Amino acid sequence: MDTKNVLMAIVLSTLVLVFWATFFEPPPVERQIVEDQIVKKEESSSPSIEKDKSSKKITRNEAIDYASRIKIENNNIKGSISLQGAIIDDIIFKNYNISLDSDEKVIFLNPKDTSKGYYIETGWASNSKEKLKLPLDNTIWKVKGNNLLTPNSPVVIEWDNNEGLIFTKKIELDDKFLFRITQSVKNTTDKSYEFFPYAQITRNYKPDVIPIYILHEGFIGMFDEELKEEDYKDIEDEKITTNSSKGWLGITDKYWLTAIVPEKGKEFKSEFFTTDGKYKANFIIKRPEVLGSNTSITNEINAFVAAKEVAVIDNYAEKMGIEKFDLAIDWGWFYFITKPLFFVIEYFFKLTGNFGVAIIILTALVRLAFFPLANYSFRSMAKMKILQPEMVRLKELHKDDKVKLQQDMMALYKREKVNPVSGCLPVLIQIPFFFAVYKMLYVTIEMRQQPFFGWIQDLSARDPTSIFNLFGLIPWDPPTFLMIGVWPILMGLTMYLQQKLNPTPPDPMQAKIFMFLPIFLTIILAPFPSGLVVYWTISNVLTIAQQWVIIRGTKVKTVR
Repeated sequence: MDTKNVLMAIVLSTLVLVFWATFFEPPPVERQIVEDQIVKKEESSSPSIEKDKSSKKITRNEAIDYASRIKIENNNIKGSISLQGAIIDDIIFKNYNISLDSDEKVIFLNPKDTSKGYYIETGWASNSKEKLKLPLDNTIWKVKGNNLLTPNSPVVIEWDNNEGLIFTKKIELDDKFLFRITQSVKNTTDKSYEFFPYAQITRNYKPDVIPIYILHEGFIGMFDEELKEEDYKDIEDEKITTNSSKGWLGITDKYWLTAIVPEKGKEFKSEFFTTDGKYKANFIIKRPEVLGSNTSITNEINAFVAAKEVAVIDNYAEKMGIEKFDLAIDWGWFYFITKPLFFVIEYFFKLTGNFGVAIIILTALVRLAFFPLANYSFRSMAKMKILQPEMVRLKELHKDDKVKLQQDMMALYKREKVNPVSGCLPVLIQIPFFFAVYKMLYVTIEMRQQPFFGWIQDLSARDPTSIFNLFGLIPWDPPTFLMIGVWPILMGLTMYLQQKLNPTPPDPMQAKIFMFLPIFLTIILAPFPSGLVVYWTISNVLTIAQQWVIIRGTKVKTVR
């Protein structure tokens, strides 16, 4: 088997996979449309709590000023909760700027009457034949005591329906991103009722999502050990309904997450759906809470409004026992490689203070791990390069007898102890690491806006320079497709140098294709995160050094 053919096939196949995964999505899986929406006593449908159908939208500041509010703040978030509906609808991430060029903080949740409305509601539903007055999204709650929600001061709000039912919510906030909502109903009548606790996330709009298969953005949930990920377009024509006894659900963005977690030990029904242009994720407890005469019932709901920091998400999953909550971060198919690699890079970041340096150290460690395998491969390729004149001679000698040519070639390989496909093995093994590094750089918020040196101020973004304006010397901003920066060019050059150390394909057409390959890869990888290009470039440099040493020390028997 010709090593060059195999290697070229592997490289080109990898590029096709990366290109396809980056710019295209697979067709959605067909699902059975849930048509049964009849309310039953044992299994109530998710409540209709969006009573205001007005299409009138106001600004964010107007919406915040309109309703009385509870201020909230800890070390990570600030904002407020609307007393109209007891809705969590005003959240700003204190530690994240919207861009490198701005000090403006990331605004995450917005009031429901704004065009970018995004909020979380909790409450009770009932299937009682008697029409009950229940708190809805326009209900005005009253604060009992403290009016500032912090990690050290929970807030209690109350609403009396004036028909013998008193609704109370105790809202607690930790120092990160968790809201714990303990809601209760007190019955002062001589009647009994049945209530179903629920929580709902509503987004008034569909965000601009880049169609990239390597990252999921949209609806997410863990239901009885099964992870479900639904795109926005998946639910536009059908409602996705799931019954489960444990889990969580929410809406995820690249770096941010809203999630709601039902009380443990209670079966629930969840729904992902869209209505009136609004996208909703909710759950409702299936078995009703029975509220007897002169008694109370209580239910606890955990709600997350989070920046997807790995340590924080992992801590919630472990300490709170939330099933596979760490998968809220999209680690991908190579989870078992990607996540450990992140911890390695994070460790070296803490030592060096620079994620770019940490990537270089990781690259060296990966090369070191594959050092023996690479040595074997490079020795074989070095021998192949030395044997090229003899291989060309055999091809000329047996150009009309392919069987004899194969026999003599195999005899040559055996005599010189050369494996013609050994050069492919290191490439095959390192492909998962390449994808894992790419995934890690793309999805982890820890990499967001992290500088390297010089012009690289964000390792998760492309190299901002371009050869077409002489790297900034010419006052012209090239179009995006011409943004081929310094690091992609360095990667291409190192790949070319590495290629020169390998045996030249005897076929002139193959030789031309391989000569063009570094240019092709430079163009393809220019838009990729600069941290990934740094990884590949340093890997090339280390490979060149290892190959050069091996070639210098490689000898073969005298060929006759």
